[in-house]
Amino acid sequence: MNTKFIFFFLVYIQFFLVLPEAKAQEEQAPVKLKILCYNLRFGELASLEELAAFIKAQDPDIVALQEVDCRTYRERAPKQHGKDFATELGFRTGMLSAYGKTIDYAGGYYGIGILSKYPMASIERIFLPKTENGKEQRALLVAEVELQKQQYITFACTHLDYTNTLERQVQVDSLNEVLQKKTNPVILCGDFNAQPDSKEIKEGMRAWKIASNLEPTIPANDPKKTIDYIFCYPKDRWIATDAKTHNVQFSDHLPISSTVELK
Repeated sequence: MNTKFIFFFLVYIQFFLVLPEAKAQEEQAPVKLKILCYNLRFGELASLEELAAFIKAQDPDIVALQEVDCRTYRERAPKQHGKDFATELGFRTGMLSAYGKTIDYAGGYYGIGILSKYPMASIERIFLPKTENGKEQRALLVAEVELQKQQYITFACTHLDYTNTLERQVQVDSLNEVLQKKTNPVILCGDFNAQPDSKEIKEGMRAWKIASNLEPTIPANDPKKTIDYIFCYPKDRWIATDAKTHNVQFSDHLPISSTVELK
């Protein structure tokens, strides 16, 4: 038999034996992500260049941002006039960006944002309930993040009412109703304006795994309260490691991060 024929025949067989194995390994690649959550205080205390440099230095996979301005003209933050925070931070960090307006403010918009290394297959802003107890409209920004072909997670960012627990409890019930119906595993980050022993966290988020370390996050210069969180759902499918609270003074909040792995 021709030796060239035998050689190419063996290569052909090896290719089709290895290909399914490689494909299976790709499909079973573990999900391991570094998550960062940061309330920016609408850029009053730091430039977007400083905020972007900090985010980039942490090298996160996905970032949840609160108090994100877009084209506002606040008297308290004159250096940020007219700036689109989410778009500019995305550009400066090299990440993809999504923005969810919650209210009109100071000639522009105020809301929440997401930065991601991975494509976002869909993005939805969902308003949370606003009752007579609430002061401002709040929302949930939800992205279906495509980690690789046919592998997705749901990533959500929120910023709950700061005035009272009754409003936050209603908002937590609403976000649970939305997110626990998702078919993909979920990561939820945000400024919940509630401490770990509050009803909205202790009871309202009991089905979730707390992936952040619960160290105080406000005020940044002398932190006494924990109100910023990273949650994962379902809780028994996630492992959290390397949770940190970062001591940087670019906001009145300290940013938090965690590495999360899906079992």
